[in-house]
Amino acid sequence: MSIMAYNGASIVAMKGKGCVAIAADRRFGSQQLTISTDFQKVFAINDRLMYGMAGLGTDVQTLSERFRMKTNLYKLREERDIEPKTFAHLVSSTLYEKRFGPYFIEPIVAGLDKNGEPFICSADLIGCLNFAKDFCVAGTASQNLYGMCETVWREDLEPEELFEATSQALLNAVDRDCLSGWGAVVHIITADRIITRTLKGRMD
Repeated sequence: MSIMAYNGASIVAMKGKGCVAIAADRRFGSQQLTISTDFQKVFAINDRLMYGMAGLGTDVQTLSERFRMKTNLYKLREERDIEPKTFAHLVSSTLYEKRFGPYFIEPIVAGLDKNGEPFICSADLIGCLNFAKDFCVAGTASQNLYGMCETVWREDLEPEELFEATSQALLNAVDRDCLSGWGAVVHIITADRIITRTLKGRMD
């Protein structure tokens, strides 16, 4: 088994009309053994920017703290919140620093820029960025997520439609993956707030 799939995780981000969604499953396991069903994989930087990490659970926790430190230092130095694109490059450089002994994670960044435009991107474990116009997926159910997202996503989705599309894509994808699932957390980032909802999924 790949070290990337050892703990199991699935993450998806989608663009909407003036909003963006990022969702992750809740399972933390050791191969096929489920250890926890409330593992945090999506983290907030500010009220317009979030990121998720799929991969090795220890590296998820290590990097979440590193990114928290780096974004806090950025805010102290620049006296403003970090922009999504800037944060994506910060993630990329942090991963590329360790390219000869990499962190085993696939990050996804989602947020709204200063003009309110949705932004999403994903990266591989050495920080190669992929900027998407529609959706980004990562984790053990990524193949399933590609098929589901191509089916349910369309342009200019309103926040509630985006929530429904993201939820259906993730829940149906993880139903066919034994390494991720056990419910999901969906975050919708709009210009004025972040809406967070917890979904129940199959528990088998």
